[in-house]
Amino acid sequence: MTTPGTVTTREIVLAACRAARAASARIATATAPEKNAALAAMARGLRERADWLRMENRRDLDAAGSRGLSGAMLDRLTLTDARIEQMAAGIEEVIALPDPVGEIEKMGRRPNGLLVGRMRIPLGVIGIIYESRPNVTADAAALCVKSGNAVILRGGSEAICSNTAIGTILRDAMTAAGLPADSVAVVGRTDREAIDVMLGAEEYIDLIIPRGGEGLIRSVAEKSRIPVIKHYKGVCHVYVDEGADLAQAVAVCVNAKTQRPGVCNAMETLLVHEKAAPAFLPAVAEALKDRGVELRGCPRTVALVPWAKPAAEEDWGAEYLDLILAVRVVPAMEDAVAHIRKYGSLHTEAILTKDYARAMRFVRAVDSSLVLVNASTRFNDGFELGLGAEIGISTTKLHAFGPMGLTELTTTKFIAFGDGQVRG
Repeated sequence: MTTPGTVTTREIVLAACRAARAASARIATATAPEKNAALAAMARGLRERADWLRMENRRDLDAAGSRGLSGAMLDRLTLTDARIEQMAAGIEEVIALPDPVGEIEKMGRRPNGLLVGRMRIPLGVIGIIYESRPNVTADAAALCVKSGNAVILRGGSEAICSNTAIGTILRDAMTAAGLPADSVAVVGRTDREAIDVMLGAEEYIDLIIPRGGEGLIRSVAEKSRIPVIKHYKGVCHVYVDEGADLAQAVAVCVNAKTQRPGVCNAMETLLVHEKAAPAFLPAVAEALKDRGVELRGCPRTVALVPWAKPAAEEDWGAEYLDLILAVRVVPAMEDAVAHIRKYGSLHTEAILTKDYARAMRFVRAVDSSLVLVNASTRFNDGFELGLGAEIGISTTKLHAFGPMGLTELTTTKFIAFGDGQVRG
């Protein structure tokens, strides 16, 4: 029940949605120089108002401390001068990227003389629901603006002051550049109803992108009436084939597991061909042990690496995000593929092999967003794959699969050029 004269969460969110829908028509037709000018103003605003940003961020940190948030959460929440500079520099990197909007592709002449092709266009209004890191506000807004989309951002309650301040700077920059401020909206309410209203606003929002833990993403996917780009977890596999370069394989596996274990593209399960296992497993186990990795292996793994712990069934589908690795010896590549199909999350898999034909069999058989040959799973990243920047990694095949850069925030429409053709 609301007090007369108060504005409800539903009213606030729907007003932002309506405004974003209205603004989307203008941002969709903005030229690349206009959008780049807005992005440059955003980067400049973040630098010029860094003191205010840190002050607003301090309010979030004080509140988070009183709520008993962990040290890791507090670190993700903190905006230092260096992180504010990183946000500004990240926006400038987006400026340097090619604008995909308006690109024409696949033009072809039909027998009747019609010239038919496709033109790349924005998706419209994108809703982004995320947790913790305030830098997501700036990163996501920059990518959406560059791709001609309006964006509605709903961050976590722990970062409300920081996100609101960043949003104010970004909206002021849009106005200064002559583009509608409502192209970038930050929802100022932190109750769950704000998310529920967004997920039901199908007449205004075209796509929802949740960024956060598996619980958040599953909740959003279950409630939404709008298409959702999903990425539940990264259960990433490396398969070491018979005849692999074992020294190279050790180096790749160590990197895939330990370079940054708490991210979604870190290796979580190592699969090893039984012919490679006797020489490879003791060598890679020692290298991983030196870096503090706990191994949880099948019986054949434990026989070769006695200090490894026996794996339980739940280990095969686990996303540890930690220095823990599940290891299984398999009789053949087909068994590795079957294991990945059963326990994988369509994120990232790699094969380490010297045999091109076997590599291609694996690439064709494994159905994940990135399949690598003789390289670390850690390369499933927008920047590393040449996108320049990403808004997240999709493990949903519709409409994007893998890292989502500017192109993945657009779609195509058909266009046709004629000379008076009529259909008989």
